[in-house]
Amino acid sequence: MKGHNIESAALRAQVAACTRIMNAEGLIDYSGHVSARLPDGSGLIIQSFDDSRAALSPDDLLECDFDGNVISGPPGKSPPREVFIHTEIMKARPDVGAVGHFHPETATMFTLVEGRPLVPVKNHAARWSGGIPVHPDPAHVNSVESGDALARTLGQCHAALIRAHGVVVTAETVPALLIDSVHFEENAQTLFRAAALGEVKGLSQEEMDGFEKRFNRRAHIGKLWKYYTGHGVDAGYLPRDWAKEISGTD
Repeated sequence: MKGHNIESAALRAQVAACTRIMNAEGLIDYSGHVSARLPDGSGLIIQSFDDSRAALSPDDLLECDFDGNVISGPPGKSPPREVFIHTEIMKARPDVGAVGHFHPETATMFTLVEGRPLVPVKNHAARWSGGIPVHPDPAHVNSVESGDALARTLGQCHAALIRAHGVVVTAETVPALLIDSVHFEENAQTLFRAAALGEVKGLSQEEMDGFEKRFNRRAHIGKLWKYYTGHGVDAGYLPRDWAKEISGTD
C-alpha cells in the first residue's frame, strides 16, 4: 500500500476486507460495491468497475472526488457505473462514513409484493426503526441525477431498498457497514420464513427504542468485525498480513 498515508492505508484494507467478506457471505457477488469517506473528507475510496470482489486488494482501490472523478488509483481503472449512489449519499449525509450497495435476494423480494413491506423483526433490525424506504426506479443509478433521487428516497434513514434491484446500506464506519449489511439480510430472511408460519408480529417502536437504549453498538461491531475478519483469515480468503490494518473499528 505504498503512496498512501497510514490512516488511508488502514481504510483501504478495511474496504477490501469488507468486500471479500460480503462476497464470502453471499451478499456481494460479481457486482455490488463498498465505499468509505476519505479521512480528509475530499472524496471516497471505492473499487473499480471490473475488479473481482472475491480477490479485491487495497491497492486495487480508487480514490474519487464527490463528482465521481478518479483522484488516484491504478492506471486505466474507472469507478463502478453506480458510483453516484455513493457520492450523492455522502454529499447529502455528512454523518455517513461508509456506503454499501448490493443485491440480496431475500431483501429485494420485499419490493415485489404488494402489502408485504420489509419491517424489523429481529432485535438488531432496530437499526432501521426510522423506516426502510423503497426507491421506485429499478434502473441502474448511473448519473448524478439518479444518485440524488436515491439519496432523497433514503433521507435520514440508514438503509433503502431499490425496487426489483437491490439495497443500499449506510453506516458510520466500514466495520459498522459490514455488520449492518449482515443483519439487514438476516432480518429479511427471518421475516420471509416467519410469514410461512402465519401473521408476523414485527418489532414495535417501544421494543426497538428499548433495545437501542441498552445496546452497545460499538462493542457489538467490534465483536463481529473480529469474528468475520478472523474467520476470513482462517478460511484463507483474507491474507494474514492484513490483520493489523483491518483490526480497528473506529
